[in-house]
Amino acid sequence: MLLCLGLDLNLSGAAVESPANTSEGFSHEARNRKRLKSEMPPSVEGSAGRDFGVVGNNLSGMRRLHFRDHIWAYSQRYLAVEAMDEAASAIMRGGGGEQEEVGDQSSDEEMRLVQQLVACAEAVACRDRTHASALLSDLKPKALVFGTSFQRVASCFVQGLSDRLAFVQNLGAVGAVAESLRTAIQANERDEALRLVYEVCPYIKFGHFVANEAILEAFEGESSVHVVDLGMTMGLSHGHQWRSLIDSLVKRQGHPPRRLRITGVGPWRDRLREIGDDLQDHARQLGLKMEFQIVRSNFEDLRVEDFRLEEGEAVAVNSILQLHRVVKESRGALNSVLQVVHRLSPKTVVVVEQDSSHNGPFFLGRFMEALHYYSAIFDSLDAALPRYDTRRAKIEQFYYAEEIKNIVSCEGAARVERHERVNQWRRRMSRAGFTSVPIKMMDRAKEWLGKARAGDGYTLAEEKGSLLLGWNSKPIMAASCWKC
Repeated sequence: MLLCLGLDLNLSGAAVESPANTSEGFSHEARNRKRLKSEMPPSVEGSAGRDFGVVGNNLSGMRRLHFRDHIWAYSQRYLAVEAMDEAASAIMRGGGGEQEEVGDQSSDEEMRLVQQLVACAEAVACRDRTHASALLSDLKPKALVFGTSFQRVASCFVQGLSDRLAFVQNLGAVGAVAESLRTAIQANERDEALRLVYEVCPYIKFGHFVANEAILEAFEGESSVHVVDLGMTMGLSHGHQWRSLIDSLVKRQGHPPRRLRITGVGPWRDRLREIGDDLQDHARQLGLKMEFQIVRSNFEDLRVEDFRLEEGEAVAVNSILQLHRVVKESRGALNSVLQVVHRLSPKTVVVVEQDSSHNGPFFLGRFMEALHYYSAIFDSLDAALPRYDTRRAKIEQFYYAEEIKNIVSCEGAARVERHERVNQWRRRMSRAGFTSVPIKMMDRAKEWLGKARAGDGYTLAEEKGSLLLGWNSKPIMAASCWKC
């Protein structure tokens, strides 16, 4: 039985559904915490709890730091419990923080909000319902949907903590679970939010740009080419990525390919058919022969036969923000997908994922990582849209809030937002038999970022052959390329 607790966003109408529930993930969490505590040396065990109060106890000495620096400090302190040696060096690296002057009152309020959020997360993790409920009651009026950047991101985490606590409160003495209702946002609201994310933020477009550049390089000199798009368009109602690729193939040096095939994998049959028809019309107008096919299947059930490969065609596999959703505790589902991809013998596999560690075994660690990560994203939205812009509210509450709530309130198979850092993806892909292909397009990426008019604050970096897009040097998206 599975659990995924949601929350009424109170911004528009919503449908109600009743999911199954489970206490299995939370019992694993408790065992993990006990094992961790037993493995800690006395010095660390004794200081772990005190670390969560550092901001409050040293308020006057830390006023010059931004709230994201305090989140970072909390993250590093908790990670010190999970991996003491590695995190200790990180804490030393981050001791200085940013030195920009901020208003004392707003700075103090944000620091207290961070402190209360962390204390609430710890109480929820320990199943201290009384303390957690009191903290949530105090947090809710402070975490405003139209407040400052951190107040807005805090509102999403308060929602997730409330959902997780509601599950704990429904547990009976013998682990029985009372039926709970999950309020789901309507599909059209999420579709609109996804469209706005694509238009306002450069994150998805970054993935499309890197993927198309890598695919063009892999298809150089090939006359018959085949693109496999896992989770095609992420549910977007257009095929802008592949329109751009078609344009580039037609204009490439030498001559365009004799034939292009695109296979879209995803559950949206009608939408994919419309996108496919549009792409075929576009290719026909440019004189390029194109075929389109749909594979309506879960990733775990994919078979090589579904793709109807033909002899002599060059294959490229595209995965934009998809593979993390099949990362499970057993790792069997992801391995199954990667085995099928490997058997396609692609010339390139492009993997674009959120670059953050939201799949750790400990709830508090995931919470701190997510708080740091989404604080940076909400900061970037601050620079793009005014505070009271309804577009920003839709992006935050109908798209990113859903990710946050899944990370914070869900366990087991219901937790699908299992983002991992690029180093972990590098290990996973290597174990599956793939070889890294270094991405060497920094100059082109900088040119693309300038043309995208995303605004100041976005940064590009290379890391061991991968290309990262970040906000003020905080990595947000990571792209990597692979071959068999």
